[in-house]
Amino acid sequence: QHEGLTLNGNLELADETLFQRIFLITHGTLAHNGMEIISSWQSLLQDEGISSLAINLSLGQDDRHGMYDCPSLHNHKHTDAIQEIGSWVNWLKEKGAEQIILAGHSRGANQTAWFSVENQDPVVHAQILLAPQTWSESGEIADYAKRYQQDLTPLLAKAHSLPKNEVLDKTNFIYCAETQVTAGSVIGYYEPDTRLDTPTLLKKSHIPTLVFSGSEDTTVADLTEKMATVDNTQVQHTEIEGADHFFRDLYLDEVLEYSLEFLDGL
Repeated sequence: QHEGLTLNGNLELADETLFQRIFLITHGTLAHNGMEIISSWQSLLQDEGISSLAINLSLGQDDRHGMYDCPSLHNHKHTDAIQEIGSWVNWLKEKGAEQIILAGHSRGANQTAWFSVENQDPVVHAQILLAPQTWSESGEIADYAKRYQQDLTPLLAKAHSLPKNEVLDKTNFIYCAETQVTAGSVIGYYEPDTRLDTPTLLKKSHIPTLVFSGSEDTTVADLTEKMATVDNTQVQHTEIEGADHFFRDLYLDEVLEYSLEFLDGL
């Protein structure tokens, strides 16, 4: 239970005695914990004797499962996930977890890094981020214009002029065309904030961090370039040659191999 909502997660215990060290995995934008990259990641970890909990972000909905249905009212914010990750960390601690490895994919990787930077908890041992979100204000505006042939700036200005719970109809929002969205949600995803850029966040990381990029990733195509600017001894970056944004096929095996080496070195 979190702020009146039922949150869901898929717990894969490698062994009942191996609850002490566990991965906490967060999915990407409007997605869910049963998507291929997440379920495959959990399966590979279990094969290595590592337990994991893949969470389903509520996105403002009670007892949510599966992909977010675009026509549904969007009343959620990017930062909601940070509080929910915190709730799951506390849940794991109550269950006896002694060492949590935070993990995430895409937007979920950014939300994971955001949580870790702003919450120092000794039980959080390290984090592993797959294709984490990058961001720039100009890039956001350009991406929105390319997707919707529409300027983002007037939409954000309109949202600021309205009460946070005011509903905007037939609004282009994230991946959902002509949907319903509250003004607060528009602000929550599109208000400029450098913390939306994961490499910028990681300059302040205080825990061991391993970042993976894919050489064929067109979703966060500038990740490798941006990671080169992160001057932090806590942060390592590995590019997987041939991998796309979802590390399909055997590329996730490579991720696991490097991850195990990384964790063994801590």
